[in-house]
Amino acid sequence: MKNISLVIVGGGAGLGALLAEMAVAEGASAIGIIDLDPRAAEAALAPARKAGLPTAFAACDIRTADAAHAAFATVARSLGRVDTLVNAAAIYPRKPILEITDADWDASLAVNIKGTHHMMVAAIRQMRLQPPVGMVRGRIVNITSVDAFKAHPQNAHYAATKAAVVSLTKSMAHEVAPDGILVNSVAPAGMATERARQLGFLPELAKASPLGRGGEPQEMAEWVLMAGGPKNTYMTGETIIVSGGYIYA
Repeated sequence: MKNISLVIVGGGAGLGALLAEMAVAEGASAIGIIDLDPRAAEAALAPARKAGLPTAFAACDIRTADAAHAAFATVARSLGRVDTLVNAAAIYPRKPILEITDADWDASLAVNIKGTHHMMVAAIRQMRLQPPVGMVRGRIVNITSVDAFKAHPQNAHYAATKAAVVSLTKSMAHEVAPDGILVNSVAPAGMATERARQLGFLPELAKASPLGRGGEPQEMAEWVLMAGGPKNTYMTGETIIVSGGYIYA
């Protein structure tokens, strides 16, 4: 991530916060976070500030375009340039497929699909105004899920939104390819996070993977940084599936 100015949506916790920390360690030039939780975002920005990097934060409910675009504009003005956007904000509901309500659908669609689209539009408007670095004007990485490619009757609405993000990624990549903007997604399997440990999900994750374990968050984050970093100069419209073999099991 050397010399990359990075903005992470949903960067206050979980994978987003880890990406911010790892990007600093890998030489990022600036870090911006857009998140609902100001305190979490401040904590996630601590490594960047300790390293003396420019930082920016905007609190935002990404479900509406006006709010999402305003938040991105605030962060972009502060940082001056945005090389990479990572869309890591999502909600993960679990409910049997025959019990999913209109409210459940609306919540998932608003955050996981609409929010992702709103932030991409905001980033593209900014990136189109920027001079390219080499052949690339900007990069976007959307976090989807291996659930997009498997049957999941226990969280079908989540899986459906993540499949939609895969499709949206391809369409947006095609739209902005002439601008030198690369748009990809990363589809992690279930991660062995502290939250997963607390909820007792680790045996379920281990059983689902031929490797016999859930993926470590750092293992997933490496692929996000690769897609959003300076070594990626040609890949666009692709989904990187990091499933530990779960995708074919």
